[in-house]
Amino acid sequence: MSDHRTLARVAGLLYLLTFATSIPALALKQPFLQAGGAGAPTAAQWAVVLEILLALSCLGTAVVLAPVTRRVSEPLALGFVGSRVLEAAAVLIGAAALLALIRIGPNPGAGADVLVATHDAAFLLGPGLLPAINAVLLGAVLFRARLVPRVLPLLGFIGAPLLVASACATLFGALDQVSPLAGLAALPIALWELGLGLWLVLRGFRADAVERLALRRSAAGRDPGPGSRRRDPVV
Repeated sequence: MSDHRTLARVAGLLYLLTFATSIPALALKQPFLQAGGAGAPTAAQWAVVLEILLALSCLGTAVVLAPVTRRVSEPLALGFVGSRVLEAAAVLIGAAALLALIRIGPNPGAGADVLVATHDAAFLLGPGLLPAINAVLLGAVLFRARLVPRVLPLLGFIGAPLLVASACATLFGALDQVSPLAGLAALPIALWELGLGLWLVLRGFRADAVERLALRRSAAGRDPGPGSRRRDPVV
């Protein structure tokens, strides 16, 4: 039980770290990007540092939760790790494009516009889309095992299609990527991740759910073979 508490708290802290890095990074880099690399680069440089931390914290959430989530569903757990890896990679691609823009400045001949477009595309496909996939995969595990109150994954289930719709609208030019409407569409996913982070830090996994998982693991260890295996009920 103590191991589960530790994993839950570390995962919760990493989820909160994604908020502590992503929101300030967006505020710091946006004026520099809108100016095409003109102006003082100091704020954008700090944004690069924050986005590296964001990518690492994204990876950390999946790795830390894996020992628990794989006991519920190994395919969903592996899918969540894979999705988080893709999100972290997209964040790093955007950070690399921003860093290159800092180095060359507002130089059309050096492709400043291309770097801005690369950053925006990575931002759209990474933090703008993949959190919806994360919510479905991790939310399904947490909802099924009742490791946290079911209202939290329900927020993720509601927010996932809204985020996908917003990303598609941005892709086809019907919506500005950084706009009040896009922010509103992303709000349920943001509340899901923030709520999950706070719950895991303050309360951890539900004790009765952890006990059920432990009993299932113990029963699987006593299983004499495939011929006598029975299906466990869904928890």
